[in-house]
Amino acid sequence: MNQPRIPDPESIYLRLPIPLQHVACSYVGWRTERTRYGRDFDHLLAEAELRSSWTQEQTEDFRDRRLRETIEYCGQNVPYYQTLWQQHGVDPASVRGLADLERIPILSKADAQDAGSKLFSLVDATSPTRMAHTSGTTGGALRFPVSLRATQEQWAVWWRFRGWHGIRKGIWSGLFAGRSIVPAGQTKPPFWRINRPGRQILFSGYHMSEQNLGSYVGALRRYRPPWLHGYPSLLSLLASYVLENGLDLGYSLRWVTTGAENLMPHQIAIIEQAFGIKPLQHYGMAEGVANVSECEHGGLHVDEDYAAVEFIGDDDSPGCRVVGTGFANRAAVFVRYDTQDLAVLSRDRSCSCGRPGRLLERIDGRLEDYVVLVSGARVGRMDHIFKDMVNIREAQIRQRRQGEMTILVVRGDAYTDHDERALLGETRKRVGEDMRVSIEYVSRLTRSSTGKLRFVVSEMTPS
Repeated sequence: MNQPRIPDPESIYLRLPIPLQHVACSYVGWRTERTRYGRDFDHLLAEAELRSSWTQEQTEDFRDRRLRETIEYCGQNVPYYQTLWQQHGVDPASVRGLADLERIPILSKADAQDAGSKLFSLVDATSPTRMAHTSGTTGGALRFPVSLRATQEQWAVWWRFRGWHGIRKGIWSGLFAGRSIVPAGQTKPPFWRINRPGRQILFSGYHMSEQNLGSYVGALRRYRPPWLHGYPSLLSLLASYVLENGLDLGYSLRWVTTGAENLMPHQIAIIEQAFGIKPLQHYGMAEGVANVSECEHGGLHVDEDYAAVEFIGDDDSPGCRVVGTGFANRAAVFVRYDTQDLAVLSRDRSCSCGRPGRLLERIDGRLEDYVVLVSGARVGRMDHIFKDMVNIREAQIRQRRQGEMTILVVRGDAYTDHDERALLGETRKRVGEDMRVSIEYVSRLTRSSTGKLRFVVSEMTPS
């Protein structure tokens, strides 16, 4: 007997009247506030801010102590590492600092997928957690528990970065990201929803066509948020529209911050020209194995107190692979996790701001093109369609013509027709029903000379 199918919360949300969608966004925002900023948050933020005044030596000593504690913890409580280190003859006590990590095998995303719950701690199995999920530039998903304290520590480090620039909690922001908060088939504004507890105007990243961008500018003029945050691809798209049409917002923005994608030089120039301020870059990830924050002097500081980050170079790559070991999350631990991103280290040993942390010249990862919809709207950061597709090993989107896209999929062993239907359904939510979408199954995906896999490959002829 077939069980009745229960609609998922997102599909229910997308059918609600717009006023109720505002209410739903605020409810989710309220729950998010409670998770991120619970009882430990203020204490964790104060401690993180204090460490900004430490010397480089103090910071490295703190990092190495946390690293030793993490490695010891994994050897005692995480089945995957207990087996792996026994196989490779790794003595956890021999890892005293960053330089000793080379004795431990690097953990690829495929390794983490295969390990599954063996990466989860036996001790923290009953502690309060939330489930995190990732997709990243290869499309292969991970799902793992994150302790509430780890969530709050991560957000404490992120708010430390914002505090360097005078951004405080409670300031209203316009958020340009990849969540499906407006139905794909909606053709008239508002293309935004309000999260009142989080002080956010949530702008849809999937409706930013030439016809619609004027209403986005109108909403910013109406709400006047002093801070814009989001994907560089979306913020630069808005900035290009403003410049091309000789517009202005009618008020002065104080901050533009970016995350989730690499911030490119041409995007910096366009955003600064359109809004009169330079965007600030932040680099982090759900796995919590690396974090980089830009200071007010433009220095990209590795947050050494949050994770042990290695930059591994080779002769064939212009940059270094970012490999990290997270300290905060004991529910699921990633040791020497290959982020599949590239970065270039700075030759400078210190920054004029005086804060500790190795400096990067730039972050080269997460380079993604747009997908162009039938309407002409350009959509970036399409990896959200793979959020829960744990049976997909890798994926890539290719586009040759406007309004058409092909998803190349490397199937995992457990992949079924259900996964295909789910993938097409998630894609439709973001690109609409009039987009021609096809799936092509392949045994492998072509990588660049640096080993990087571009998530979206556009083969369209520039207009």
